[in-house]
Amino acid sequence: MHVSDDERRDHHKGQSEQDGPAGVADEAIVEIPIDGTLDLHTFHPNEMSSVVREYLIAAAAQGLTEVRIVHGKGKGVLRHGVQRLLEQLPLVASFRSGGDQRGQWGATIVTLKVEGNEDS
Repeated sequence: MHVSDDERRDHHKGQSEQDGPAGVADEAIVEIPIDGTLDLHTFHPNEMSSVVREYLIAAAAQGLTEVRIVHGKGKGVLRHGVQRLLEQLPLVASFRSGGDQRGQWGATIVTLKVEGNEDS
């Protein structure tokens, strides 16, 4: 999955800034590995919806059936936003808190529908 500088804020702060010859930052593409874990800490909350949606689509396309979304504990605002979004996405079969070994309530585990089985 690719995310441009315009679609993210401070992703790997100071690490991915590339200045062109005139000292203006070039639009860089940040590669987000589709490895089953999406960490939202480096994204602006306004980007959550598009980042989560695109990540889940890419994960499903790669055949993943489970994804862990790390949103942190905090006050729960981002967690609630993620979970409201997940309720609306047709490719999501179910979701739950991370549990003791997977981030507790600082992460949400998403089970994706398997293609061809709408009852997953």
